[in-house]
Amino acid sequence: MTLEARLVVRRPGFTLDAALSAAPGEVVALLGPNGAGKTTALRALAGLTGLDEGHVVLNGRRLEQVAPERRRIGVVFQDYLLFPHLSAVDNVAFGPRCRGVSRAVARARAAALLDRVGLAAHAGRKPRELSGGQAQRVALARALATEPELLLLDEPLAALDARTRLETRTHLRGHLSAHPGPTVLVTHDPLDAMMLADRLIILEEGRVVQTGDAASVTSAPRTDYVARLVGLNLYRGRAEGSLVRVTPDFTLTTATPQTGEVFVAFPPAAVALYAERPEGSPRNTWPATVASVARHGDALRVELGGPVAVAADVTPAAAVQLGLAPGRQVWASLKATEASSYPA
Repeated sequence: MTLEARLVVRRPGFTLDAALSAAPGEVVALLGPNGAGKTTALRALAGLTGLDEGHVVLNGRRLEQVAPERRRIGVVFQDYLLFPHLSAVDNVAFGPRCRGVSRAVARARAAALLDRVGLAAHAGRKPRELSGGQAQRVALARALATEPELLLLDEPLAALDARTRLETRTHLRGHLSAHPGPTVLVTHDPLDAMMLADRLIILEEGRVVQTGDAASVTSAPRTDYVARLVGLNLYRGRAEGSLVRVTPDFTLTTATPQTGEVFVAFPPAAVALYAERPEGSPRNTWPATVASVARHGDALRVELGGPVAVAADVTPAAAVQLGLAPGRQVWASLKATEASSYPA
């Protein structure tokens, strides 16, 4: 049960044009900022949004002209969309019943699925009597009840509070691992994507800009959006050996010699700030102006202007000592060993 698709959907002012694939048992996360086209892609896979161009091939079968209800696809919507007048077991049994399965068999299948997601004792409850995490598991069981070849999840944890989200994320990963077909998960939360998915597909402005497992994507971001997700400063420039010209007037020295177009990345914690230009300083030293200071975990995140915009993390004590405030002139430095470069 493999998925191969190219999704082209045109709207006024926006075009989704994205190729994606998923192997049997693989969980693929579509990750990107709001408006990137993630939900449009999911709806196109489900047949709820028509394609202007492209194809959807599931298990060797083309689906572009197949009605949504005739596709072997299970969907978990962001708001779950459980029928409020039906019990949990009848919500789960609804799909099989619509496909002609007898009431007894459909309810037996629903009961087994509710037991699988740990809700056997809640089978008779209506959606209003369930917690957010329980409702999410009922929605997942309902999507699985039709024995789908492809499972689609649209922000499945977005409606949960932080505490419930943590617990539900752990259980959801186990349930997705048990699904034999491919799963496509839409999320804007990088933690959900990295914890639930085997592979990430990053969408920006309707295009795939990066794909790979969590380790490869986070270690070598290729766009500002991905760099911000993983907390790195990212620049594109032209390398000649260990020197990378980022702007006509600004060059960084990096740890790894390269040639041609490259990205340079380093964490904010690697940037040191000084009131005066340090003597015997690292290879990368430049004047900067404080643009903003905000708390970031146990540190303070300082946004700096200058020859390049850069983020630096400092301790509260260092911020007081340096008198960091918007408009303050400082010197920034970065060890070459902290700056990694890789081909663009």
